[in-house]
Amino acid sequence: MADPFILQPRGTESPHGASVPIPPAPLRIDPAFGMLAEHCADDAVTDLFVNGDGGLFLDRGEGAEPVSAWRASEREVRDLAVALVGLGGRHLDDQSPCVDVRLDSGIRVHAVLAPVAASGTAISIRIPRVRAADLDALAALGCFDARMQRWLTSLVHERANLLITGGTGTGKTTLLSALLSEAADSERLVTIEDVAELRPRHPHHVALEARQANLEGAGGISLARLVRESLRMRPDRLIVGECRGEEIRELLTALNTGHDGGAGTLHASGLTDVPARLEALGALAGMDATALARQTVSAFSTVLHLVRDPGGTRRIAQAGVFALADDRLTVEEVRPW
Repeated sequence: MADPFILQPRGTESPHGASVPIPPAPLRIDPAFGMLAEHCADDAVTDLFVNGDGGLFLDRGEGAEPVSAWRASEREVRDLAVALVGLGGRHLDDQSPCVDVRLDSGIRVHAVLAPVAASGTAISIRIPRVRAADLDALAALGCFDARMQRWLTSLVHERANLLITGGTGTGKTTLLSALLSEAADSERLVTIEDVAELRPRHPHHVALEARQANLEGAGGISLARLVRESLRMRPDRLIVGECRGEEIRELLTALNTGHDGGAGTLHASGLTDVPARLEALGALAGMDATALARQTVSAFSTVLHLVRDPGGTRRIAQAGVFALADDRLTVEEVRPW
């Protein structure tokens, strides 16, 4: 039986017409991972957490589990964090104690130095277990059924603007990558992320990534600025990988001025919580609730909300559309498939 959360790519056609599975390419583990390398190479592991000298925890799809044999001092954990962040071209020190990076292998590393991390330097590592995932692969793993898959495909082909919501680790980026893979080859996709993770199977994909300021505090490039810059790149589809702050204003403006087929993702615990989350982001961008509501209703066609079941399966639990109620944003659940 297929693993409930590790995706396999669609097979290719053999000369005789039979489908031949494509084995996933081995993950490149840099020597800088040191004692973590063996756990990163474990195909079942999606996340690793190092909590200073307090221990190592692994997530194999059923929650974090401690590794009893792990031993490391705070000095060793700090050195490991600095080395891993350096692999991603960023710096981790007392002036920049919290850093998020994506390595060339696709592994994502987030590190927080002590004493900001009160119990010791904390390292969170996300291992990409998706190999060119598409909608067929997600359907096979229970993310949605065949009727919903046909509806999702039609949304992409009709160039609907989509907002994908859910908690951490529910598969928002994975689903968005799969949806973008359905876009026509003639379209130009521009994705904007704090840490570039979107990897759609598409021949014309341009990825923009925010940049950390240097040691003098200069040179930083925000998501909001990247959204503005992307409008000059003639995108056919403009995508913000995760809305966290003022970039929501730029994204809403773009989606309301002729940029159809766009998308974004948003952290939310439930579909009914999405309006409040958007209002909070709008406030960071200087937008009042009324302006945010009117912009959102006209910007996004559909909201897709993902959950992660106790067994590890990630699935679309709800879909909705935005509406206005006394000039405030609401969301109504729908089942159009």
